[in-house]
Amino acid sequence: MSDRKIIAVLGATGAQGGGLVRAILDDPDGGYAARAITRNPASETARGLAEAGAEVVQADLDDQASLEKAFEGAYGVYGVTNFWEHFSPEKETAQGANIARASAAAGVSHAIWSTFEDTRKYVPLDSDQMPTLMGRYKVPHFDAKADANHFFTDSGVPTTFLLTSGYWENLIHFGWGPQRGEDGSLNLVMAIGDAKMPSIAAGDIGPLAYGVFKRGDELVGRSVGAAGEHLSGAEMAAQTSEALGMKIGYWAAPPEVYRSFDFPGAEDVGNMFQFKRDFEDVYRGNRDLDLARALHPGLRTYREWLAESGSEIPIPD
Repeated sequence: MSDRKIIAVLGATGAQGGGLVRAILDDPDGGYAARAITRNPASETARGLAEAGAEVVQADLDDQASLEKAFEGAYGVYGVTNFWEHFSPEKETAQGANIARASAAAGVSHAIWSTFEDTRKYVPLDSDQMPTLMGRYKVPHFDAKADANHFFTDSGVPTTFLLTSGYWENLIHFGWGPQRGEDGSLNLVMAIGDAKMPSIAAGDIGPLAYGVFKRGDELVGRSVGAAGEHLSGAEMAAQTSEALGMKIGYWAAPPEVYRSFDFPGAEDVGNMFQFKRDFEDVYRGNRDLDLARALHPGLRTYREWLAESGSEIPIPD
């Protein structure tokens, strides 16, 4: 491993980080080695990564010192946080700051920070275009990540800012799958109107990030979008119908209706969808499909993802 550049991967047992670890391990002649960082090296997933050839190291996003130790000797760091574990924007930003400061302390040559747009640049807090949440945010899980961006630039860490997109796996695990209406019909429900929304197979983000690392300094200081396709709700519904062999429509729920749904984070997600609808040109423009495919030639389409995983989408009775 000593003759290869070590990439320290946070979230290594999750979707994004796990995909990057696998991409590195699947390219034994690529000149890189995977250091999988996890809170629990004894977990089944972590043990599987170790058996596959990754170096597994324990660290905690809330503990900067543990991150500094985990990053020692690393060429690169992949930084990702999971807002939905705790629903705290302040914790999210603090974790991003810890990653940035630890990267600087370890002398990392290239960091990738998985982040989002700061929606308040487009919808000021005093705007009634959409509700202000928690007093300081429009889309908390976007804005909190964006609040951490400056820690990377301020600390002098050479950084690429990776703007990710909604996972197609959200149809399986996050309640975005077909919902049954009072009339018995099945519909995908999103508050994006007729806008085309960038989205991606979660497992493709890691290989795309690996493509960024392989470009070296070329993408340092830049934002790079991660998306597999830009699809409207109607297009997603039509392709899902075809893949599952059942009629599934699309309901473009008004954002104010979506925000009223009874699940944790509904207001946040409703505002997110509205941002993607109201600022479609910005959101799509930040996610160049040609660049994404150049970085990861195996990038899947929604049809391809459905062929692999569509059978896991839950269908309500």
